[in-house]
Amino acid sequence: MEAAGGLAVTTTVDTSASRAQLIADDTPARLAAKDSTLWGPAAEAEAAVRLGWVDTHERSRELLPRLAELRTKLRAKGLTRVVLAGMGGSSLAPEVITRTLDVPLTVLDTTDPGQIRAALAQDLENTVVVVSSKSGGTVETDSHRRAFWQAFEDHGLSDIGGRFVIVTDPGSPLETIGNEMGAEVILADSDVGGRYSALTAFGLVPSYLAGVDVEELIDQAAEFAASSQDEKENPALTLGAALASRPTVTIAPDGSGIVGLGDWAEQLIAESTGKDGLGVLPVVVDAPSAPGFTGEDVLAVTVGGSAVAHLPTSGHLALPDLAVNGPLGAQFLAWELATAYAGKLIGIDPFNQPNVTESKNNTNAILEKGLPDEAPRFTEGAVEVYGGEGDTLASALRGLLASLGEGGYVSVMAYLDRVADAGAGGLRDLLARATTAPVTFGWGPRFLHSTGQFHKGGRPTGAFLQITGAVSDDLDVPGKPFTFGQLQAAQAAGDRQALSSRSYPLLRLHLTDRAQGIAQILAAVKELA
Repeated sequence: MEAAGGLAVTTTVDTSASRAQLIADDTPARLAAKDSTLWGPAAEAEAAVRLGWVDTHERSRELLPRLAELRTKLRAKGLTRVVLAGMGGSSLAPEVITRTLDVPLTVLDTTDPGQIRAALAQDLENTVVVVSSKSGGTVETDSHRRAFWQAFEDHGLSDIGGRFVIVTDPGSPLETIGNEMGAEVILADSDVGGRYSALTAFGLVPSYLAGVDVEELIDQAAEFAASSQDEKENPALTLGAALASRPTVTIAPDGSGIVGLGDWAEQLIAESTGKDGLGVLPVVVDAPSAPGFTGEDVLAVTVGGSAVAHLPTSGHLALPDLAVNGPLGAQFLAWELATAYAGKLIGIDPFNQPNVTESKNNTNAILEKGLPDEAPRFTEGAVEVYGGEGDTLASALRGLLASLGEGGYVSVMAYLDRVADAGAGGLRDLLARATTAPVTFGWGPRFLHSTGQFHKGGRPTGAFLQITGAVSDDLDVPGKPFTFGQLQAAQAAGDRQALSSRSYPLLRLHLTDRAQGIAQILAAVKELA
């Protein structure tokens, strides 16, 4: 077991050779010094402007007095309900923080009209909206901002600008918009990429306003940073070496207090390593008992908040290959360091994301020209089937699994309401029982800002199941010539184009009735399992 700063890594994996390689290159000290040459000449320019995360937690302390004053001011006006409009790195860390500490936060990282309508229908008088975007041009986040402004106006509320807090990089379009709105504008560290931004304003502002003592997270990260440079006892070094040792990592909570960290780590690992035809595929599961948690060429990892590994004791549960235990602030920094170490071992640039904009560009083109004219191959009940093989829903799903080659994986991409249509999430475990291949599940378009990079730039072995749903009550995007439903459909179509251009196996199931269609798909997959 390696331990530092309250965080411990326990593993049965032999990482000695990779650790020795990293130590021989003086990697821990060089990374602490922000040496941008660590990942080779091709990565140097990007790394030179993306290493602020190494010590950003210390600079984030400067935010605390301002945040305290802002929270006091907002609560004095009765603004106690916090809605976060953000995607990917702007939303995943705050969601982990608030879920782990049981603090209410409404996270909007969707374009599904039903999910957005539900957020707009709740307690508007007491709502403050944190609009969070590094680039300042994220279409989903801009659309959320427009929808809430319109809702506040329709509700007859005053001082609408004062109901918004903007978090963005200096000089972004959103900084200008925020100032014009009369909103509170908080600028983040520009030398930190989105997926490494948990301990910057992107992670801390919405969490603090929701009621979290974020100073404790900063202290945890600082304690870990101060003690993690010991090469003999460096848990992040062991974690990074282990990540680079297997093509797939599964991540499960161990039940000792940390909630949702796998979703955050999924983006960090997939977007950082999934490129150049390489990468570590992250698979998030609910518990160590989940199907597919262990397997051939899989690194099974548990995460938890206890001071020592909290491993399952029941005889029918598979033990993990590695356990990461410690406070959340230390977890964030440890996984960031480990991912940077793994990138060096794999031989990729862990800070770029060369394929992320592809689906976005396709979406923009579709919004301008209109959705492609597509006809289902057949319809079964409430499910329209596009692409694939077979003449029944079950046989089409069976054909998708049969298309998997060596090192293949299945990705379920659900462009649905992750609250109202949450039952679709059960597909991951059912499919994992039907195949020995890794199975991932992502809600669209949220995953486009996360695992989408791996899908296009990582190992070219994926088979993709896209699920879309009919929209019964659409919602306009104020000031734009499209609705949220049209935007959601264009994002799904744009992603299909990106995957189809690579000739990847792709099956699309469109639900004409969402509840009935989800039930049908679940039943069909049970047949396979």
